[in-house]
Amino acid sequence: MLVRPRGDADSPAVRTFLTENHSLRVARRGVLLHPMEHPALIAVDGDRLAGVLTYVVDGASCEILTLHAGAQWHRIGSALLAEVARVAAAAGCTRLWLVTTNDNVDALRFYQRRDFRLTALRPGAVDAGRATLKPEVPLTGAYGIHLRDELELTKPLPDR
Repeated sequence: MLVRPRGDADSPAVRTFLTENHSLRVARRGVLLHPMEHPALIAVDGDRLAGVLTYVVDGASCEILTLHAGAQWHRIGSALLAEVARVAAAAGCTRLWLVTTNDNVDALRFYQRRDFRLTALRPGAVDAGRATLKPEVPLTGAYGIHLRDELELTKPLPDR
């Protein structure tokens, strides 16, 4: 598997991948973002797109906007996460951060095992985003958990 920046020729496949993962538009922190407008890393296995991570560098912080792997337990997410940490550190970032939802227990396990810490809880933020930004967000998410809240996780990056 190869992890590399998205190229122009990759954009149609990345758009399809994000569409399949309900991530062409991301509502978080009261703002709607479009991941295709931001840098992306892709994991490629042969000629197959195996995963996509989009991110936003803002000063000393790098937000992981989306991270999706075509298959769990194949180190795709780990490889994408390692590469974005390298990219962020090279850009002078001192922290990685992301927002997920209260139902995303698999992601919470994944990130916490990679030294991310819970740094914010925004009760009702998903409800508010559904009402004002992204009405297609379902009421119920993974494992039948009501989708209501945003959770923020942060990981410091080592000094260069």
